[in-house]
This record gives sequence, structure tokens and C-alpha cells, in this order.
Amino acid sequence: MNLCDIGYVKRLMSRHQTGTKKSFGQNFLINKQVPEAIAEASYSYHLSRGQKKSLVVEIGPGIGCLTYELAGCYDKVIAIEIDKTLLPILDETLGEFDNVEIINNDFLKMNLEEFFGAYREEYDISVCANLPYYITTPIIMALLEKARGMLTSITVMVQKEVADRLCATTKKGDYGAITASIAYYGEAKKLFDVSPDNFLPAPKVTSSVVRIELYDKPKYKVNDEQMLFKTIQGAFSQRRKTLLNSLGTSLGNISKERLGEIIAELGFDASVRGEKLDISDFCALSDKLGEEK
Repeated sequence: MNLCDIGYVKRLMSRHQTGTKKSFGQNFLINKQVPEAIAEASYSYHLSRGQKKSLVVEIGPGIGCLTYELAGCYDKVIAIEIDKTLLPILDETLGEFDNVEIINNDFLKMNLEEFFGAYREEYDISVCANLPYYITTPIIMALLEKARGMLTSITVMVQKEVADRLCATTKKGDYGAITASIAYYGEAKKLFDVSPDNFLPAPKVTSSVVRIELYDKPKYKVNDEQMLFKTIQGAFSQRRKTLLNSLGTSLGNISKERLGEIIAELGFDASVRGEKLDISDFCALSDKLGEEK
């Protein structure tokens, strides 16, 4: 059984009277080497860091081609699928594995603290997914914010343009709020690109696989995390404007004159833009801004 064989995939979908759904952003892989490489990228990091049994949570397994590869590596696989019409297909394609559990749910509506918390004592937990483009950022941020301290890594295939933003460095045009936010929790690394002809149906853009390697303990100290992320969002709310003007608009409780003084105190010129600040700069800036309450 080759879950990436285009003929097999079409026959499988036809037999179960279903197909890919644009509403769920479904694109199924038809090159076996891709899910193999994604699973290896995820599991190899667990091997370098893990001390307990291995658990991987997959978001959106589709017909199970990546799940199949993950099941051959990890001690336990939990795949969360929103499309209930795919459940009979997954029962068929993954029936040989006793270490796979399928949950029919909307990942973004789950209580992630409770879900991951139930496994954290027994397992080192990874997340691996081929994410629908339209919900990439909400899923990644939900994992970082609600499952912090419970995950070792997040390995995802996303749109290349998004991957470039996730992994950007300061002073680069791709660097933005999501980049700085991820840097607070871990280090994002772009591993490889995947061309459109590897999917059914073929998307109009290239995809990339990114692994976010999460810190065991917080690397950066900040007085108020809520203020930190408010500062980051404010800094990029108007990208063509300076940091001073962007924050001046988003932080109405601090005068523009005082904002300028704070920026200068941190060693930055008044014309600096948000993309020039790394996460440690944002932590220092948010602490200063928090003192102005």
C-alpha cells in the first residue's frame, strides 16, 4: 500500500465517496519521499533530546501518508482530523498500527493545556503536521502559547512565504511579529522546500518544512509576557513606519515624546524600525514600556 501513489489515492477517495475539500485546505502528498523526510526531521530531533517515550501529535492527517511514516518511528501517534469523512479511510490506511489514535476534532477548539498535560509525564511530545495554509499562524501560536513547556519541537510543512517569515533574521524584509514571537519560545529552522507537483491537488505555491526547536526553560526574561506580545504586535502594526510611530499609534497610554526617550535609552536611533530589534531587544523594550503604566 502506497499512500502517496496518485492512482491509489484517487481510487481510495472514490471508494469512500469523498475527495479533497478546499474548505479544509486539503492537499494530499503524492511523493512518498516527502512524508518520509518530514517524519525523519521530527523524530531525529526527538532522538537528540528525548529522555522518555516518544509521542507525536499530528494535525490534519488527511488519508494518513505522514501518519504512516510517523507510526514507524514514534512510540505513540495521535492524529487530530477535523474532517469526519476521512475517518473510515484512516481506519483502513492505518489499520495495521496499534500505536495510532485518531481524534475527530477541530484542533483550534481543543483545550490544549488539558490535552497535552495528560501525556507530559509519560512522554516527550512532538508535533508534526502538513498544515493548511490558511490556519498556519493560529495553530503555531496556539501551540506556543498553550502548550509551552510540554513540547520538544514543532515540525510543520507550510507555504514557503510563511516559512521565510518564521525563520527570518533581523534586518530582513521577511522579519515580522510572528518571527519575533517564535524566537521567544524557541529557534525556527527551515529544512527543505517541497514543490507543488508533490501534492494532489497541486497548490499554486511552493511549500517548505520548518522545525521549531523549543527551549526546555525560558531563555529570555521579561516582566510581563502580555506586554511583550503587545509590544511586538504594535511594532509591526504599520510596517512602513518607524518603531516610534508604530508604537505611538498602538500604545495610546504613553506619549510619543516618552516613547522616543525609551527607544533612545535602549541605544536605538529614532528612525529605527521594528525589524531591527531581536527578541532580547523586544523584552527590554516591553519591560521599559511596562514601567510607564
